[in-house]
Amino acid sequence: MKKSDSKYCGCLYYSANALSRLMTKMADEEFAVVGLSSSYAFLLMTVNNKPGIQPNKISEEMLLSPSTITRLIEKMEQKKLVERKSMGRTTEVYPTEESLKLDPKIKEAWKKLYHRYSDLIGKDEAKTLTAKTYEVVNKIG
Repeated sequence: MKKSDSKYCGCLYYSANALSRLMTKMADEEFAVVGLSSSYAFLLMTVNNKPGIQPNKISEEMLLSPSTITRLIEKMEQKKLVERKSMGRTTEVYPTEESLKLDPKIKEAWKKLYHRYSDLIGKDEAKTLTAKTYEVVNKIG
């Protein structure tokens, strides 16, 4: 993509969304090797890392709304990559054997994503931008 001289480049909203679209495209390309979009890949990494996690905790960890998490879980259930179990009044989400088998490939795709954007903007810049962005997310959210 060529450099933009748009009058909107000085707007945080515009710039953050432009970056988000670029990063999503890049992430989806990297996670395509496991047949998942980036959202599904991060959901599986979360569930694989914390079997029995409750959807509200996934929502907190992934910074997504509960309804979005429910939709992602339902789709991964259909693909037989996670399963929900009711435990009294709560629901817990568990990875399937297939999800656990995919985990190393998902993590490798995540690592490739990091290297891809770090190579483009520099490792120090990538770390600084990530830290500052998350700091702002915590201040605004």
